[in-house]
Amino acid sequence: MVGTVRVVIAEDSVLLREGLVRLLADEQIETVATVGDGPGLIGIVAEHRPDLAIVDVRMPPSFTDEGLRAALAVREQVPGTPILVLSQYVEERYATDLIGGGAEGVGYLLKERVAEVHEFIDAVRRIAAGGTVIDPEVIGQLLGRRRSGDRMDALTPREREVLGLMAQGRSNGAIARDLVVTEGAVEKHISNIFLKLDLPPAEQNHRRVMAVLAYLGRAEGPVAGGGPGAAGAGDRRQG
Repeated sequence: MVGTVRVVIAEDSVLLREGLVRLLADEQIETVATVGDGPGLIGIVAEHRPDLAIVDVRMPPSFTDEGLRAALAVREQVPGTPILVLSQYVEERYATDLIGGGAEGVGYLLKERVAEVHEFIDAVRRIAAGGTVIDPEVIGQLLGRRRSGDRMDALTPREREVLGLMAQGRSNGAIARDLVVTEGAVEKHISNIFLKLDLPPAEQNHRRVMAVLAYLGRAEGPVAGGGPGAAGAGDRRQG
């Protein structure tokens, strides 16, 4: 990204919260506000309109999914706000709920990745720029650690192009405009993608999420050259 990245942080652990602030500052990433609960996140995003919100999944009062619910509310109330969710453990429902609302500007990482400073900072910048960064352990669990390579190879070049745009959070209409085809043609391509990736009929958004995760899983590797990191896709904002 050009210029300073401005972030807000929602994390109830003071130690981790302040550690993140210091870590980001060392990389010239400005933290404009911090809170320790979900409702507070919604308020500071509305006030500061940051480039990225970093959110802990589990926060007071019940320490279940308050952070995730607040992140989803932010995406509804301030559309387009990039979100990076940090979790202690892989939670399938949390990842699918988050990505199901659109893959653009979304990240889901295990907290242990913060210790991999170079990869973590790169993930922060990518998500703030509209990219998608999903922890490889999350992808592995969501796909049942099944091999998807052969299925991906079965896709036609046009189907892979459609799937790549899906991974960037594009709607069917936006994909149709990009490829200069009808929405009906896009819907047919997506149906073929579901069939070839062995995603049987189910709730539509869930199949879309799983298809995107298969795409990301195929590209699994470091966020940006060298060392272990998260799988990523879509490094630019889409209009």
